[in-house]
Amino acid sequence: MSSQIDHLLDENRRFAPDPAFAANAVAKPELYERAKADREGFWADQSRELLDWSTPFTEVLDWSNPPFAKWFADGSLNVAYNCLDRHVEAGNGDRVALYFEGEPGDSRAVTYAELTDEVKRLANVLTDLGIGEGDRVALYLPMIPEAVASMLAVARIGAVHSVVFGGFSADSLRSRIDDAGAKLVITADGGYRKGNVSPLKPAVDQALEDRGGLGPQATVEHVLVVKRGGNDIDWVEDRDIWYHDVVPQASAEHTAQAFPAETPLFILYTSGTTGKPKGILHTSGGYLTQAAFTHRNVFDLHPESDVYWCTADIGWITGHSYVVYGPLANGATQVLYEGTPEFPAPGRWWDVIEKYKVTIFYTAPTAIRGFMKQGRQIPQARDLSSLRLLGSVGEPINPEAWIWYREVIGAGKTPIVDTWWQTETGAIMVSALPGITETKPGSAQVALPGISIDVVDEKGEQVGNGNGGLLVITEPWPSMLRGIWGDPDRFVETYWSMFQDNGYYFAGDGARLDEDGDIWFLGRVDDVMNVSGHRLSTAEIESALVAHEATAEAAVVGASDETTGQAVVAFVILKESFLRENSAEGLANDLRAWVGQQIGPIARPRDVYIVGELPKTRSGKIMRRLLRDVAEGREVGDTTTLADTAVMSVISAQVR
Repeated sequence: MSSQIDHLLDENRRFAPDPAFAANAVAKPELYERAKADREGFWADQSRELLDWSTPFTEVLDWSNPPFAKWFADGSLNVAYNCLDRHVEAGNGDRVALYFEGEPGDSRAVTYAELTDEVKRLANVLTDLGIGEGDRVALYLPMIPEAVASMLAVARIGAVHSVVFGGFSADSLRSRIDDAGAKLVITADGGYRKGNVSPLKPAVDQALEDRGGLGPQATVEHVLVVKRGGNDIDWVEDRDIWYHDVVPQASAEHTAQAFPAETPLFILYTSGTTGKPKGILHTSGGYLTQAAFTHRNVFDLHPESDVYWCTADIGWITGHSYVVYGPLANGATQVLYEGTPEFPAPGRWWDVIEKYKVTIFYTAPTAIRGFMKQGRQIPQARDLSSLRLLGSVGEPINPEAWIWYREVIGAGKTPIVDTWWQTETGAIMVSALPGITETKPGSAQVALPGISIDVVDEKGEQVGNGNGGLLVITEPWPSMLRGIWGDPDRFVETYWSMFQDNGYYFAGDGARLDEDGDIWFLGRVDDVMNVSGHRLSTAEIESALVAHEATAEAAVVGASDETTGQAVVAFVILKESFLRENSAEGLANDLRAWVGQQIGPIARPRDVYIVGELPKTRSGKIMRRLLRDVAEGREVGDTTTLADTAVMSVISAQVR
């Protein structure tokens, strides 16, 4: 593709750090200076400051066999000890680790002492079931405290967890169990979602059925089941075990053993271009270092006073790094919510913030735009005055949603950190630092201290300020993926082959540098369209659409077109007030003209479809692949990862 994106976002609003906030901010400007002077020494200092090492490391980075990195390899530590025991030993056992809010309204506060006790007991159960260092354990659970405990117990004994999102099908679960060779599955009878119990154990049964004759594939020996939904389930004797029958009765005595820093911690599967999911492998010391550092500094964490809430499911990398490992390593108090934002009515999330006096809130742009659609009167009916920092994650946030988020949710005063990172990077790579960065709506802005990012053309040459191209990471980083499980060749080919002469990791995203050198993400390279020879970013056209007063949310795809090569096709959700007062056809025509005025005639959508919902994963990402199928008249592809699988049927009917 061309390194130059023809049409670029234009955003001139700026928000300087509040002096009072900056005076008490965790992050200090000298972080950048320390990292620039000695990048490896910087990360070594952070790791020693933030973590407890049983065996101190002497070697920081081994990059002798790129792209296979080793960080802090001669040191040893226990990840669970760093997230739990040491806080209890420091006298903070009574601090709340998790405020759990179930969707039906049940709630409980779990202290660090209580969570440590649970994890120790569960670690003993896992050991009794034959799970040891290096064994893989699949987790298929709702957002309940036992899910967090399970991840930490697996980590505590040196085993490897593979968390599978609870909305995935039995076939998806089975493929992940097989690929990882899991010996144990931890699941629940069901979990609450939109007022009903969503069964989980039946999918596990289906994934494991008829496996007796499959030889080495039939690796699962036991299924540990948490009782949550109370729904009827089938039971396989000698295989299935109730969590509540064994964990409370297990010994609470368990000494955390230290493991080498490069001990595998987890496998997390992400979509692959071949259709076969990629098992992204992360290890212990480097991953925990960067997760803890970014959580503390990006979110300005003051653990003695903050109540933090990241809305991500543990089935995604955001849930791993910023629900479990980062917050707990830092001794944070956080909210864990089981259900959806709209149940039993729109505003449930704001009720949770008001109830627990949440101070730091981290969610996805798609959720923010959904709240815009509902109207500001819903959050404004709640007391959100406790909030002092807002975060965004998942995909580029358009400027209008950024402004709405700051004004309506943040009362026009909270800093916003727009974070860019991936499953593969393990932790945040690009973000403003609150109290330091002058923020720009829609821009993720700058690489964090110790991170080396650039924007280049196809030859790997820097494009320079004011230009667009391909985002690359030019130096190894502590939380980087260590490979694709069982497939080192695919790891090299997928992430390192494009710029192998430079040694760059290619993230798969397009980006541009503005005149100040700040980074604006343009979405996946696959989401950049070629219309009559012009490169157009879907992110920019979506931003233009959402800037129209009638639009709540928009998704844009490129569809094959005989005349222009590709044509712009937009799917738009309108604010309810506008849809009541105007015809859908008239608003669609208005929006086509609006985009032409905002960007240029070349960007004017060929088609604008007014829809009620967009296809999203549970983590909030829009699945543009499915919209492309509709736009080109093809049969819609696999919808199993959607939060609501019925959405595509509704959209297809509307388009016809």
